[in-house]
Amino acid sequence: MDDRILLTGLTFYGYHGANPEERVQGQRFVVDVRLQLDLRPAGQSDDLAQTVNYSQVYRLVRDIVEGPACNLIETVAERIATALLHQTQIRAVGVRVSKPWAPIKGMVAGEVAVEIQRRRDVPHP
Repeated sequence: MDDRILLTGLTFYGYHGANPEERVQGQRFVVDVRLQLDLRPAGQSDDLAQTVNYSQVYRLVRDIVEGPACNLIETVAERIATALLHQTQIRAVGVRVSKPWAPIKGMVAGEVAVEIQRRRDVPHP
């Protein structure tokens, strides 16, 4: 199954990080999600109920990133993946969480990010 829905560049302000100043000052986080599911029924029927509502996915990601602080962006990514697998009909999900200005002593031209992939263990009802 190669069908995917992509939401990229979702940007939020959160308070995640292992350093105390990250928990106080907060920072920007950028999230990309790849949702894997069969899009043929939606494409043939033109029915939103046959696919994933992008607004629902955005709200779920926003609530996690802007919600309770985590020490690690790995935890943020895991929470997003778990929630998406439990609250939608997707079969698999890829989540990328980045900190564009991670507090690292040294020069970082890009960003610090984690990327995970998770699959549903059992079929969605």
